[in-house]
Amino acid sequence: MTAPARRTPPANRRRGFDLRSTALFFVLLALVVTVLGLMARMVADAVERRPAWVFVLVVAGVAGFVGLRRRVHVARAARRAAAVLDEAAREAADELDTPAIPHQRPVAEATPDYDALTPEEFEEAIAALCERDGCSAVDVAGGAGDLGADVVAVTPDGHRVVIQCKQYVDTHSVGSQDLQRFGGTCFTVHEADIAVLVTTSDFTTPALEYADQCGVVCVDREALRSWTDGTGPRPWEAAATAGEAAGRGTAGAETQVQQ
Repeated sequence: MTAPARRTPPANRRRGFDLRSTALFFVLLALVVTVLGLMARMVADAVERRPAWVFVLVVAGVAGFVGLRRRVHVARAARRAAAVLDEAAREAADELDTPAIPHQRPVAEATPDYDALTPEEFEEAIAALCERDGCSAVDVAGGAGDLGADVVAVTPDGHRVVIQCKQYVDTHSVGSQDLQRFGGTCFTVHEADIAVLVTTSDFTTPALEYADQCGVVCVDREALRSWTDGTGPRPWEAAATAGEAAGRGTAGAETQVQQ
């Protein structure tokens, strides 16, 4: 015999009315309403009896809410600031990892056309010669108010050299007034150990006489060309040679006086 198959109730069949669940729901609802009513009654009694306390509680609640919002705002701002600082730290680390390329002046050419340069380029070219020949702390200080110091450097043997650059044409020689103005500031104002005046022209005889008296090294066009191509002395070397010669001359004069 074949057993009769059981019928499976459909899944969407609606459940029947449950009296017990409905009664339990309404009982819980009544309890909630009763508790809320009691709480409202207690608040109303408190307001009638002690309104000041209620005001204090309200103010405290508002202050707490405001403080909570402020803390949230400060926390968000702190997180944003931390993110910005972290990004800046990463960028700084990247910059430190990247080797800095120092500013370098163009290497002096063997025979540059100094006459074709601007006054600023001429000063840069003289500074490049100083750097090429071992000077340190080379600075181009030319401009308005430089008081004659166009290039300042420290020679390899530690002397402070102050150079004035005069880019003149061949027909315009450096006169004694130019030397007097430079001689009045190079030692007293710029504290030069060696003062040099470089020109693309030449010097008048009174200018050379004044330079010899005050100890300024004069570098004319030919001397500049020799300095540039390395066949002649550097200006500070010329100053040392002149000083030694002056010292020998003074010693010889003293010897003659003693004899």
